[in-house]
Amino acid sequence: MFFFPFADENPTNKKPIISWLIIFACTFIFLNQTFDPMYITEQTFLSFGMIPAVLFGHSELSGPLKIIPPFLSIFTSMFLHGGWMHIIGNMTYLYIFGDNIEESLGKLKFIIFYLITGIVAAFCQAIIDPTSTIPMIGASGAIAGVLGGYLVLYPRAKVKVFFWFIIFVKIIKIRAFIVLGGWIIIQFISFNGTDLNSSGVAYAAHIGGFISGVLLINIMKNKITQKHKILSGSVPNSK
Repeated sequence: MFFFPFADENPTNKKPIISWLIIFACTFIFLNQTFDPMYITEQTFLSFGMIPAVLFGHSELSGPLKIIPPFLSIFTSMFLHGGWMHIIGNMTYLYIFGDNIEESLGKLKFIIFYLITGIVAAFCQAIIDPTSTIPMIGASGAIAGVLGGYLVLYPRAKVKVFFWFIIFVKIIKIRAFIVLGGWIIIQFISFNGTDLNSSGVAYAAHIGGFISGVLLINIMKNKITQKHKILSGSVPNSK
């Protein structure tokens, strides 16, 4: 059975420039590492991926690999992906759900939201095994934050899903709270409390990013609403 969201029925009035830039940057880097024969993927993952042991000071990279301070790897790791399904899945989810969150928060606050949820996701994964030397890469932690924010703001929006079971192929529309709620439940079920060694998927990062997105969207959205109320209240009513 194959189940893959590819669009939503929740149009925006503004172009999601930041979401598009993130998609472009991640895609460009991935295509470069895939097709450039001079590109050494393993070295790039070690130098720019988030390695818990290096981040917490339990280990350090050798001279040629030590390009940036360890804390910066939290950010650079968000732009690296390990395979076609990894990049396609992440960028599709950001394309579907990122525009609405960006419009709701505004560009600057969306950047802050995206980075904070990505940071929380990285630390949630890192503290599971602080001595792990496996680099964590991918934008999925920050994008999980976007999914959490979307679930809070637009739980009843319709999401178009490609469904394939043996010979049965159909496009169906499902409410966002079912799609995203089902996604986070799967993350909890799949999470076994260990590092990336067992599955290669950063479930702790997904869970941490999603929960931080749920919490942060409420804080940031409430501040925006309060600001709008203050501005509206300061303008005299002409009637």
